[in-house]
Amino acid sequence: MDKRITIAELIAAKRDGQKIAAVSCYDFTTARFVSMTGVEMILVGDSAAQAVLGFDSTLPATMDFMVAITAAVRRGAPDVFLVADMPFLSYQVGIADAIRNAGRFVAEAGAQIVKIEATGAQLNVIKAVSDAGIAVMAHIGIRPQSIGKMGKLRAEATTAEGAAELVSLADQMVVNGAGVLLLEGIAAEVAQIISKRSEVPVIGCGSGAGCDGQILVTPDILGFTLGPAPKFAKSYGRLGEQAASAFKAYSDDVHSGRYPDKEHSYHMKPGEHDKLQRLLAGTT
Repeated sequence: MDKRITIAELIAAKRDGQKIAAVSCYDFTTARFVSMTGVEMILVGDSAAQAVLGFDSTLPATMDFMVAITAAVRRGAPDVFLVADMPFLSYQVGIADAIRNAGRFVAEAGAQIVKIEATGAQLNVIKAVSDAGIAVMAHIGIRPQSIGKMGKLRAEATTAEGAAELVSLADQMVVNGAGVLLLEGIAAEVAQIISKRSEVPVIGCGSGAGCDGQILVTPDILGFTLGPAPKFAKSYGRLGEQAASAFKAYSDDVHSGRYPDKEHSYHMKPGEHDKLQRLLAGTT
């Protein structure tokens, strides 16, 4: 029996007032651990360009890279609702490219929905991809792929005028086929308004408690983040410190000769070492 969480179940959760837990992760191993929990949704975000590859923005993530890691996450978490992030220039160039690239995530990586960072300029893309039979998560508010244009990312909808524009944009996204909304860095009051008036699930990323669900990236959740974290990020572990301690202990053991010991080495069968010595003696 198929246990995979579907968009229909997320819609039902919204209608029943049940919160949706989402995590952004990028690899098979982490996805396996996430799949052992009550998390319903995994987003394979283009933030992997920063968290995995070490770039200073999301822009260097490529389609091939994103498809590969999305497929890895699907293998690690076969039953979660899987979201694939459309990277920079995978949908901005033209509708045909957008549909083709979105289709790759579904066909090659097992994604159930693709995420598109969107303004009013992408409404036709949202509609085209949705009309092609591919579910779309529209990402509005702070849009990291726009860093080159904006220069600095800041909270959205903090004024009445800005809030009204964002509420209208959210409505338009749904009208044009968005099956889920992701609100990043939006004033909590406005995110709650959007969530209440939207018929589709609304996932918040730093947008307050009024959304239908919440998402955080794995490095923040586990305590792997180096340097300042976003205001909304909450750490639920200190694995970064534990990892550094473990690596140091390993390094110390290698340098001192304590590792590997007999227990962590392979050995010849009984009597074979003596036999080897005799064989070697006969060759000299």
